[in-house]
Amino acid sequence: MYAYDEIDQTLVNERVTEFRDQVRRRLSGELTEDEFKPLRLMNGVYLQLHAYMFRVAIPYGTLSSAQLRKLAHVARKYDRGYGHFTTRQNIQFNWIALKDLPDALADLAEVGIHAMQTSGNCTRNVTADQWAGVAPGEVEDPRVWAEILRQHTALHPEFSFLPRKFKFAITAADHDRAAIKVHDIGLKLIRNEQGETGFEVLVGGGLGRSPFIAKTIKPFVAGRDILSYVEAILRVYNQYGRRDNIYKARIKILVHELGIEKFAAEVEQTWRQIAEGPLTLDDEMIEDIRARFVYPAYERLSDDPAELRAAADPKFEAWRSNSVAPHRQPGYAIVTLSLKPVGGPPGDATADQMDAIADLADRYSFGEIRVGHEQNLALPHVAQRDLPALWSALDALGVATPNVNLVSDIIACPGLDYCSLANARSIPIAQELTRRFSNHETAKLIGRLHVNISGCINACGHHHVGHIGILGVEKNDQEVYQITIGGRADEHARLGELIGPAVPYAEVPDVIEDIVEAYLALRDKPEELFVDTVKRLGVQPFKERVYATR
Repeated sequence: MYAYDEIDQTLVNERVTEFRDQVRRRLSGELTEDEFKPLRLMNGVYLQLHAYMFRVAIPYGTLSSAQLRKLAHVARKYDRGYGHFTTRQNIQFNWIALKDLPDALADLAEVGIHAMQTSGNCTRNVTADQWAGVAPGEVEDPRVWAEILRQHTALHPEFSFLPRKFKFAITAADHDRAAIKVHDIGLKLIRNEQGETGFEVLVGGGLGRSPFIAKTIKPFVAGRDILSYVEAILRVYNQYGRRDNIYKARIKILVHELGIEKFAAEVEQTWRQIAEGPLTLDDEMIEDIRARFVYPAYERLSDDPAELRAAADPKFEAWRSNSVAPHRQPGYAIVTLSLKPVGGPPGDATADQMDAIADLADRYSFGEIRVGHEQNLALPHVAQRDLPALWSALDALGVATPNVNLVSDIIACPGLDYCSLANARSIPIAQELTRRFSNHETAKLIGRLHVNISGCINACGHHHVGHIGILGVEKNDQEVYQITIGGRADEHARLGELIGPAVPYAEVPDVIEDIVEAYLALRDKPEELFVDTVKRLGVQPFKERVYATR
C-alpha cells in the first residue's frame, strides 16, 4: 500500500478545517443553498431525495484495515449503520446530517481518507484494476502511476473547474477489470518493442445520456511523458469543451464532434509546447513514488497445499471455484468478497461487516482490502492454506455468496430509493433478480453474465455496458424499463443494443428470465458466453422471445 506523508496529511486536515467553516456558515444562514452547493460538491456532498449523501474517495480502490474500520465507524456513528460501494471505487453514505459532516470528515482524515473531488466539474477519483499489483501477467503495478496522477490532479487549479466532470481509469493487465474504455481517459500500461514502459492512451469514453467507447489517441506514450500528455488532453478539453450546454460538455462529445484525428492533432500541438518541461517525470521521481508502496512480506509457499486437498466441503469448493483467483505469488490467491447476497442491495456493507472484514484482512491479507468497480471487495494477499478458514468466516458474515461474475452479481445504482435524479427504482429489481437466480447450479449453467441496472439516463449503474442492461425511465408517471443486450466493459468493450419497447416495472424480472432462457436455447455450445451468442446472432432472436406474448 502507498504510505502517505506529512504533506498528504496536512492537505487533508486543512480541507476539513475549511469545510467545517463552510458548513457553519450554511447552518447559520450566511450561505444560501445555491452558494453552498459548489462548496459541498467539492467535498463529495450531494443533496439527495431524503438527506445529504456523502461520497468518500478510495484512490485506485485500495484500503487498509484501519481505513475500513474508520469507514465502519462513520457508518455506525453518523449514518444508519451501512455504506454503499460504487462503480468508481468510492463509498457513499446516504443519511448523514449536514451538521455531522465536518466531524465525519475529520474522523476519516485521521487515517488519510478524504472526499476531495468525488463530485463537481473536476478530475475525479483515479480508479484502477482492483487486482493491481497481484494479478499474474501485469506489466507492473499500475497503482504507482495512479498515485502519480492523483497527486498531480488533486486540487489542480486549472482542472478544478472543467466544462464537466472528468474520470481516469488505469490497468496493466490484458484483461481489463477497470473498464478503461468507458472513461474520459483510459490508460493501459504496456511495454514497447524496446522494452520501455509506457501507456496506450484512450480518450472520449463515457456513458450517460450519450454513451461512447473511448478511442486510442496515442498507441504509446512513454511513462516519463504521461503527465505532460494528460495535461495536454485536459488543456485542449478545457479550451474547447462546451460550457454552454451541460448535455454536450463531456470530453466524449468534443472528441465525437471534432473526430479523433483532429482532436489528436490539437493535443499533439499542445503537448509539443510542454513536453520535456517541468512535467517530465525522471527516474528519481517515479522511484520516489514507487518506494512509498509497501508490499507484503510473502512467505515462500507452494500452490495447492495440503489444507486445500483436505477441505472436502462442497460449499467451500463451490466458493473456491467461483471467488478465488490466481495470484502472481506462488502459494497465494486473490479472494473476491461478494456484496451481492440473495435479496440484498448490491454493493452495500454494514458497519459490522466492514469491521469484521478489516479483522480478516489483518489475519489473512496483510491488512489490505480492495474495492472493485463491480461493487465487490477483495482480499488481495491470501495464502492458499488459509482459504478454508477464511471461507468459513466470510460465509458467517454473508459475503461468501459464490456468484462472482454470474447473473446475480448485479451492478446497480441507488435509483429512486435515494437519488434525486432517478426516474425509477433499481435496488428492488436487483433484489428480485438475485432471488430468481439464487440457485448456484443454475447460475453456473448460465455462466458469466453481467446484469447492470441504472435508475436514470446518467447511467451510474453502467447499464450500457452490461451483458444485459436495464434502464429505468418515466413514462406517463409510471416506471418503465428499457432493456439492452450485448454490452461489455472489458478489453472488448461495446455498447448494448436495445431489444424493443420499454416494459413495466413488474415485468422486468420475467423479461430477464426470458432473455436467459433464450440464450440457453440459442448458444452454440455450453462454453459460449451470453455476449458471444448475442454478437453471433444479434438481438432479433431475443426480441422475438421477449415480446412473443407481450
